[in-house]
Amino acid sequence: MRVQLQNDQSADRFSKQLLEIRNGKVQIDNTNDLISLPNNFCTILQSKEELIERVFPNIIQNHRNHNWLSECAILAPKNVQVNAINYLIQEKLPGAVISYKSIDSALNEDDAVNYPVEFLNSLEPPGIPPHFLNLKVGSSIILLRNLTAP
Repeated sequence: MRVQLQNDQSADRFSKQLLEIRNGKVQIDNTNDLISLPNNFCTILQSKEELIERVFPNIIQNHRNHNWLSECAILAPKNVQVNAINYLIQEKLPGAVISYKSIDSALNEDDAVNYPVEFLNSLEPPGIPPHFLNLKVGSSIILLRNLTAP
């Protein structure tokens, strides 16, 4: 297990707390079926900006240090939150934003009437960049490619 390999006490404690919750070892309040989490279970922050500052302190000085960046991550359940956090982080980085536009079209010319370009531009399927991709020189990006062709 990764937690054991990293030899990180806080990660080990968090892992054990998650297992206790999963295994039903945490006391449930019978009035509302809720559990009480220990104070050290997580850190509650007031804003996305505070989260970014906590996870990426001094990002302006360190944004080109790939080793430093590889130690930090913010996980979010939905792409909408990921996009909002990425936008806030990018706003902190120095330099001008460069915008790239996708070229969207229907594969079959007969379907072009049913799928106008404006509609195709509005779609945001997972794993595909948005119609307007805004980047800054020096900002880190991740490119993914499926090596097994369909």
